[in-house]
Amino acid sequence: MSSGSEDDKPLAKVNGHHASAPTISKADDRAMDAADSKAHMAPVGVSIRNGPVGQDRMDIDSPVNGQAKRKSRASVDQSVNYKDESSDDEAPLIAAKKASIEKAAAKEAKSIRADTKAKKPAAKKVVKDESSDDEPLAKPTKRQANGTAAKKTNGVKKEESDSDAPIAKRAKKAPAAKPAAKPAAKAAAKAAPKGKAATAKKPVKEESKDITDEDDEEEEYKWWEESAKKEDDSIKWTTLEHNGVIFPEDYQRLPKDVKLLYDGTPVELDIEAEEAATFFGFMLNSTVNVENPTFQKNFFRDFKEILDRTGGAKDKNGKKVDIKEFEKLDFSQLWAYKDAQTKAKNARSSAEKKAEKAEKDKRDAPYLYCKWDGRKEKVGNPRVEIPGLFRGRGDHPKTGCIKKRVLPEQITINIGKEAKVPEPPAGHKWKAVQHDNKATWLAMWQENINGHYKYVMLAANSTVKGKADFKKFEKARELKKHIDRIRADYTKDLKSEVMADRQRATAMYLIDKFALRAGNEKDTENEAETVGCCSLKYEHVTLREPNTVIFDFLGKDSIRFYNEFTVDRQVFKNLKMFKKPPKEDGDDIFDRLTTTQLNKHLSSYMPGLTAKVFRTYNASYTMSKLLQELKVTNATVHEKVKLYNDCNRQVAILCNHKRTVGAGHEQQMKKLVEQIKGLRYQKWRTKMMMLDLDPKLKKKKGAAFFELDEDLTEEWVKTHQEFLVEDQKTKINKKFEKDNEKRVAEGEKPLPASELKERLKAASELEAKFKKENKTKKVEAEGKGPSVEKLEAALVKLDQRIKNLELQSADREGNKEVALGTSKINYIDPRLTVVFSAKFNVPIEKFFSKTLREKFKWAIESVGNDSTWEF
Repeated sequence: MSSGSEDDKPLAKVNGHHASAPTISKADDRAMDAADSKAHMAPVGVSIRNGPVGQDRMDIDSPVNGQAKRKSRASVDQSVNYKDESSDDEAPLIAAKKASIEKAAAKEAKSIRADTKAKKPAAKKVVKDESSDDEPLAKPTKRQANGTAAKKTNGVKKEESDSDAPIAKRAKKAPAAKPAAKPAAKAAAKAAPKGKAATAKKPVKEESKDITDEDDEEEEYKWWEESAKKEDDSIKWTTLEHNGVIFPEDYQRLPKDVKLLYDGTPVELDIEAEEAATFFGFMLNSTVNVENPTFQKNFFRDFKEILDRTGGAKDKNGKKVDIKEFEKLDFSQLWAYKDAQTKAKNARSSAEKKAEKAEKDKRDAPYLYCKWDGRKEKVGNPRVEIPGLFRGRGDHPKTGCIKKRVLPEQITINIGKEAKVPEPPAGHKWKAVQHDNKATWLAMWQENINGHYKYVMLAANSTVKGKADFKKFEKARELKKHIDRIRADYTKDLKSEVMADRQRATAMYLIDKFALRAGNEKDTENEAETVGCCSLKYEHVTLREPNTVIFDFLGKDSIRFYNEFTVDRQVFKNLKMFKKPPKEDGDDIFDRLTTTQLNKHLSSYMPGLTAKVFRTYNASYTMSKLLQELKVTNATVHEKVKLYNDCNRQVAILCNHKRTVGAGHEQQMKKLVEQIKGLRYQKWRTKMMMLDLDPKLKKKKGAAFFELDEDLTEEWVKTHQEFLVEDQKTKINKKFEKDNEKRVAEGEKPLPASELKERLKAASELEAKFKKENKTKKVEAEGKGPSVEKLEAALVKLDQRIKNLELQSADREGNKEVALGTSKINYIDPRLTVVFSAKFNVPIEKFFSKTLREKFKWAIESVGNDSTWEF
C-alpha cells in the first residue's frame, strides 16, 4: 500500500456519515511508532490471566467493508421466538431411567422369595408396565437385574438404560429383590415380541391432576454421573405436563374514607385508575424512587392516560376534576392506609400467620411442580408478574412507568401434545397453546414496559438448568486449550493493515483482558442507553498518554462502568486511530465491527465460543489463581470465609458486578457496631465479676484491665441496659405465646396471664441488678458455681465473637457496592468453591445457601472431597 493511502487524509463524510478507511497505511503506523520512540513508555499492566502466547495463527477472511461507515447495527429482534431464550448453554435432557422396570422386578422378586421360603419353584409370569395396559416391558438392564451400582466407563459412572422403555416414577429399591431380579428379567424378556424391544404405549390424554399428590419417593436422577453420549441438543423434552401459571389476586378497592386528593379535593376514580394511584401512594416511604423526577414524570404520564381512558376524576358531587399537575396530587391517605394495614398484618399471632401461609401454600401447590419426561421437576416461579410501577436499575429512562396487569389472553402455554391443557381463569382464554419440545419454558408473555418476553422456567436446581450450568462452565474450561492461539492471533492482528481486522483484534483484547461485555445495539427510545465493547461510542473512551484508557459508560442494568486501564501501547495507538477526526460524540469506536461478526470469528476457533464465554473463563480462571495463591495457616472459619470473599470481590470488580448501596446498609452497619459494643460491655461485666470473686486480681492484672472502654459512655451504658431489659421482655412474651399455641394445638388450656406475669419477673430483676451496679460500680458474680477460671474462659469466647463480628462488619462494608452473588453464582465455576471448602475444611453452607446447594448439587457431588480438582 502506498504512503499516500486514504488513511493519511482526514476522514471524509460519505452520505452524511464519517467514513473510516478500510485499510491502514504503513506510513500511518510508522508515524505513530516514531512518536512512541521519543516518549517514555509506561509499563503495561499485566493480567494474571495472561498465559504463554502460542505461535499458531488461524487465517480468517475479513472482507473490507467499503468506504462508507455502516449506518447502524442490526437491531435486536424481539419477535416471539418459541425457543428458550434464557440460555444458549442448555444441554439436552437425557431420557429418564426405566424405574417402572425396577418396580416390577422388585414385586416379582418379593413373590419369588416368598415361594423360595416355602420350597416351591417361582412361577414365571409376564411383568407389565403399570403405565400401560397392553404392552409388556423390555428386558431389564444389568443395573435393574443385579441391583448393582452403575458401571464405570473412563472414570465416569455410567448407568445402562433401555431408551425404548416407558418413562415412569422410580420406585424404592428393596434389598430383598436383588437375588430374584434375574428370573424376573427372564419373564419380562419372554413376554417381549421377538426381534423388537418392547415400547411404551402412546400416552393417552387424561384429566389434569395435581402433580404434587404423587407421594411415592423417587430415586434421585444424578445426570452428572452418566457418561457423555451423542444426543440431539435441540430436543429438550419428550413429555411435559404442568398446571399453568398463578395469577395475582384481583385488586380490592379502598375504603370509602380513603381518597386520593387533588389540590386538597378528594376525588372519585374508576377502579383501574384507583389501583394505579395506589401503586405510587403505597411507595411513599421509598424516597429513592418517588423523589426521582423521571419516576414522577413517567408515572404521571401513564396515570393521565388511564384517567383519560376511564372517565377521569370526579369530586363527591360528581363534578369532573381536571388533573393537570403532578405536584397537586396528595397520596398521604393512601400511604396511611397501607401503613396501618402492614402494621395490623405484622401484629397478628403466629397461629394466624401460619394458617394464612398454609392456605396460600395449598392454593399454590398444583403449580409448583411439573412432569418433565416423567420426572417431577420444580418450577422456578409460576407466578405472573403483579401490576405496579417499573423501577429499573441505575438511571433507567422508563423508571416509574406503570406495569399493566397481565391477562390470560397475553399468555402462551407450552406443554406436551398428549397432556391436558391447563384451564384459564373463567371467562378468559390463552393467547396460544403450543407443543415445542425444543423450548424449556412452560409459559410466556410480553410485558408492556420494554416489550421484553417473560418466561416461566424450571427452578435453578432442575435437571435442565443444572446441565446448562455444567455445559457453560465446561465450555469455559475448554477455552483453556485455545486461549494461547487466540491471543497470539489477535496480538498479531493489532497491527493488521485491514481496518476491520484491527478493530476486531482490539475489541478481543479489551474483552479478554478486562472482561468487558460484548454489547449489542439498543433502541435508545425504548431502552436504557447501555453499551458494551462493540457498541462503545466516541465519548465513552478517553485516552491519556502514554497508554492509559479511561472507560466511562452505562453497562448492563444501567450500572455505570468507570475504570482506568493501562493497556498495550499498540492497543492505545489503535484506539487513538479509531477516534481520529472527523469522528465525534455519538460515533462508534468500532464502526467496522458488530457482536455477531465477532462471535462468528470466535466460533472458528472452537464450536460455540462467544465473547460471553471469555467473561466466564476469565472470572473462573482468576478465582482459581487467587484461591491457589492463598496461604491459610491457623485461621478460623470466619477468617477463611473472609479470605474467600476477598477473592470473590476481586472477580466481581473485574466483571463490573456493582450495585447501588442498599437503603438498609447504614442501619445494618449501625446494628453491627452496637452488637460489638454490647459484647465489649459484656466483656467488662465479666471482668468485674472476676474481681468480685478475687479482689487481688486488680493488683495482678493491673487497674487498666478492669477499666470500661472510653467509647462506652455512662449514657450509652444506661441505654444499652434498657435495651437488654426490653429484649428479655420480648423474648419472654414470644416464648409464652409459642407455649400457648402448642398447648392449644394439643387440646390443652392456654396458660393463664398470671404465668406470664411470673415469667416477666426475671426482666424486672435484671433491671434492678443494673440499677444496683450503676450505683455501687460493682458487678456480682452470677451463674451456677462461678469461678475465675470459668469467667476467663468466657472472656476468650467473647473475644472470638467480637473478632467474628468485626470481620463480618469489614466484609459487609467492602461489599456494599459490589455484587458478590452475581459472580459467585453465574461466573465462577461452583466446583472451585467446593474445592476451597474441602481443602480448608470450611462447611459448604458458609458459601452456598440451601437453594444454591440444590442448584449446584452436581458440582458438590461430582467434586466431593477432592481438593485437587482444577478449573
